[in-house]
Amino acid sequence: MRIVSLNLNGIRAAARKGFYNWVPRQSADIFCLQEVRAQPEQISDPLYTPRNFHCYHEPAERKGYSGVALFSREEPDDVIKGFRSAEFDPEGRYIEARFGKLSVVSVYMPSGSSKEERQLAKYRFMDEFTQHLLEIKASGRDFVICGDWNIAHKEIDLRNWKPNQKNSGFLPEERAWLDEVFGKHEFVDAFREVNKKPDQYTWWSNRGRAWDNNVGWRIDYQVVNDKLRNAVTKASIYKRKRFSDHAPLIVDYDF
Repeated sequence: MRIVSLNLNGIRAAARKGFYNWVPRQSADIFCLQEVRAQPEQISDPLYTPRNFHCYHEPAERKGYSGVALFSREEPDDVIKGFRSAEFDPEGRYIEARFGKLSVVSVYMPSGSSKEERQLAKYRFMDEFTQHLLEIKASGRDFVICGDWNIAHKEIDLRNWKPNQKNSGFLPEERAWLDEVFGKHEFVDAFREVNKKPDQYTWWSNRGRAWDNNVGWRIDYQVVNDKLRNAVTKASIYKRKRFSDHAPLIVDYDF
């Protein structure tokens, strides 16, 4: 199974940049998309529903904001929208498709970079999502949780780590939280299971020449439960074409 995760930074903008021409050429089974930023009536054109895919959207209540989606070649047994969060479900941040005992999730965690208020919201999301991860762990189901987590975990995961230690996305509290996710809670960073190389990034600022100089951050993940650790066979970041300020994260699994 091949799963692709991508923050689109607007599905309509990504479409204009060739995203929908790229989709059928990837031999992917599932696409997990974030920051769709469109209401259903804005993407009713058949262009936005790739052939041979079942497409599911969870938009934010606020127009032009957030939103997640999941495209699957196989029709899921069930689709769950939201993770029972009174604060964050209205922002369209979680969609889960179930295939037998396997769940594939597209999640978009808040960014705290705009102002202190949003950083506090990010911490609240992390607290709530921890409880959801514990429920996942106790459920006995297998999970692949894809998305923009808006946190670089280790120094290897961003080019300029020293000056960013006081910036949202690389704060000690955020990194410690991921330490717990990948440590105490026994989840697995699928990319790092098979790709230990440096300079592997999924997001680049639009300022300066960050893309040209590969001054990026790895903030997009595919996270699996420990049972699926050995199912990860290959992981890569697609950079030949750009559809967004993020790059597609592609992971192959042998279930």
